Amino acid sequence: LVVGATYPQELAEIRQIVGDMPLLIPGIGAQGGDVEATLKSGLIKNSENSGLIISSSRGIIFAGDSPENYKNRASMACEELNQQINDFWSI
Repeated sequence: LVVGATYPQELAEIRQIVGDMPLLIPGIGAQGGDVEATLKSGLIKNSENSGLIISSSRGIIFAGDSPENYKNRASMACEELNQQINDFWSI
Protein backbone atom coordinates (compact mmCIF):
# COMPACT_ATOMS: atom_id res chain seq x y z
CA LEU A 1 0.00 0.00 0.00
CA VAL A 2 1.03 3.59 -0.59
CA VAL A 3 0.30 6.01 2.25
CA GLY A 4 1.46 9.63 2.20
CA ALA A 5 3.74 10.94 4.95
CA THR A 6 1.83 14.21 4.98
CA TYR A 7 -1.07 12.55 6.83
CA PRO A 8 0.44 10.81 9.88
CA GLN A 9 -2.88 10.32 11.69
CA GLU A 10 -4.31 8.46 8.70
CA LEU A 11 -1.05 6.51 8.45
CA ALA A 12 -1.51 5.34 12.06
CA GLU A 13 -5.09 4.27 11.31
CA ILE A 14 -4.01 2.36 8.22
CA ARG A 15 -1.19 0.67 10.16
CA GLN A 16 -3.80 -0.57 12.66
CA ILE A 17 -5.93 -1.99 9.85
CA VAL A 18 -3.21 -3.67 7.76
CA GLY A 19 -1.02 -5.01 10.56
CA ASP A 20 2.51 -5.85 9.45
CA MET A 21 2.00 -5.21 5.72
CA PRO A 22 4.86 -3.12 4.28
CA LEU A 23 3.88 0.44 3.36
CA LEU A 24 5.46 2.69 0.73
CA ILE A 25 5.63 6.21 2.16
CA PRO A 26 6.10 9.12 -0.27
CA GLY A 27 5.93 12.73 0.82
CA ILE A 28 9.05 13.11 2.96
CA GLY A 29 11.12 16.17 2.07
CA ALA A 30 9.81 18.62 -0.51
CA GLN A 31 6.18 17.66 0.10
CA GLY A 32 6.46 18.42 3.81
CA GLY A 33 6.11 14.99 5.41
CA ASP A 34 7.67 14.78 8.85
CA VAL A 35 10.10 11.90 9.46
CA GLU A 36 9.42 11.63 13.20
CA ALA A 37 5.62 11.68 12.82
CA THR A 38 5.83 9.16 9.99
CA LEU A 39 7.92 6.71 11.98
CA LYS A 40 5.76 7.09 15.11
CA SER A 41 2.63 6.46 13.08
CA GLY A 42 3.78 3.76 10.71
CA LEU A 43 6.49 1.54 12.13
CA ILE A 44 5.49 -1.95 13.17
CA LYS A 45 6.14 -1.97 16.89
CA ASN A 46 8.34 -5.05 17.28
CA SER A 47 12.01 -5.78 17.83
CA GLU A 48 12.81 -4.75 14.26
CA ASN A 49 10.68 -1.59 13.99
CA SER A 50 10.01 -2.39 10.35
CA GLY A 51 7.28 -2.07 7.77
CA LEU A 52 8.04 1.23 6.02
CA ILE A 53 9.71 2.02 2.72
CA ILE A 54 10.29 5.77 2.81
CA SER A 55 10.57 7.54 -0.51
CA SER A 56 12.04 10.99 -1.05
CA SER A 57 12.34 12.03 -4.67
CA ARG A 58 12.18 15.80 -5.11
CA GLY A 59 14.19 16.45 -1.96
CA ILE A 60 17.08 14.55 -3.52
CA ILE A 61 16.62 15.09 -7.24
CA PHE A 62 16.46 18.89 -6.85
CA ALA A 63 19.01 19.20 -4.04
CA GLY A 64 21.67 20.78 -6.26
CA ASP A 65 21.30 24.26 -7.66
CA SER A 66 23.74 23.68 -10.50
CA PRO A 67 25.14 20.74 -12.46
CA GLU A 68 28.51 21.32 -10.83
CA ASN A 69 27.29 20.72 -7.29
CA TYR A 70 24.48 18.26 -7.96
CA LYS A 71 26.40 15.14 -6.97
CA ASN A 72 27.52 16.58 -3.64
CA ARG A 73 24.15 18.15 -2.78
CA ALA A 74 22.16 15.04 -3.71
CA SER A 75 24.53 12.91 -1.66
CA MET A 76 24.17 15.28 1.30
CA ALA A 77 20.37 15.20 1.02
CA CYS A 78 20.44 11.38 1.11
CA GLU A 79 22.74 11.36 4.12
CA GLU A 80 20.60 13.91 5.97
CA LEU A 81 17.42 11.94 5.39
CA ASN A 82 19.11 8.72 6.43
CA GLN A 83 20.33 10.38 9.63
CA GLN A 84 16.84 11.71 10.40
CA ILE A 85 15.38 8.24 9.96
CA ASN A 86 18.05 6.71 12.17
CA ASP A 87 17.53 9.40 14.84
CA PHE A 88 13.85 8.52 15.19
CA TRP A 89 13.98 4.79 14.34
CA SER A 90 13.60 3.46 17.86
CA ILE A 91 10.96 5.88 19.10
